[in-house]
Amino acid sequence: MRFLFLGTGTSAGVPAIACDCAVCTSTDPRDQRLRTGAAVQWTDPTGQERTVLIDTTPDLRLQALRAGLRRCDAVLFTHNHVDHTFGLDEVRRFNAVQRTPIDVYAERHTLDHLRRVYTHIFEAEKNVNQSFVAALIAHEIEIERPVEIFGMRFQPVRLLHGRLPIVGFRIEAVQTEPGTRGPFPLAYCTDVSAIPTESWKQLRGLRTLVLDALRHRKHPTHLTLEEAVNTAANIGAEQTWFVHMAHDLGHEQTNAGLPEGMLLAHDGLVLGESGLSGSRGERVSG
Repeated sequence: MRFLFLGTGTSAGVPAIACDCAVCTSTDPRDQRLRTGAAVQWTDPTGQERTVLIDTTPDLRLQALRAGLRRCDAVLFTHNHVDHTFGLDEVRRFNAVQRTPIDVYAERHTLDHLRRVYTHIFEAEKNVNQSFVAALIAHEIEIERPVEIFGMRFQPVRLLHGRLPIVGFRIEAVQTEPGTRGPFPLAYCTDVSAIPTESWKQLRGLRTLVLDALRHRKHPTHLTLEEAVNTAANIGAEQTWFVHMAHDLGHEQTNAGLPEGMLLAHDGLVLGESGLSGSRGERVSG
């Protein structure tokens, strides 16, 4: 089982357009951040390899190529914002390769957004010309009702993105072999400004926490780095990786000042039994 950070940047990406700051002009590849998205990969009980995407960023084509993704069994959406949904059209290539439709899971307001933006997919019969569009099967997510996909459980977790209720996911195998290590159970919590009281129970007993940490300055819809560090300390996961960083946070400099067990993630980082990331984000043998 593996967890892939396809992108770790804010909605503008890093480098930002027309910016000459130290992070945007950095030669450290870990300071180059595509829009935040992720993938979970595992082998199901029948021996079939599976891949589930979390969000479809506007950079999804490049992210899939860089990560070597060859299939997509499902997509889970955290919320309806552009930087998390505007790559949905790209999954049509996986339809062509797999010759199967792809399941899409989201809350009702996100599904309504997708149907409005991607009318050519969800109402393909109205297209003037027949064309190559994605084949999707929509499923509505409900908080407290886990989604099980080929032996993996994705438990929706209520989070707040400013005034907008969004979804995070607690991810773990339905059945785990004794002694199994790796990054799961893992909670994926991007675009967070607050965690409702009732959600904390879903964030206990984690090996890995992936958490929003935008910048140092206060923001109305995202955790600051300091707020994220305090939140992570309260959750108490074995390892925390921060995502959705703006160009205010340089990778190496920021990591040097973080508490033990907390680090900025970077694009291309892979967590898994055969490719565990080291304490400073480098790949090491598992």
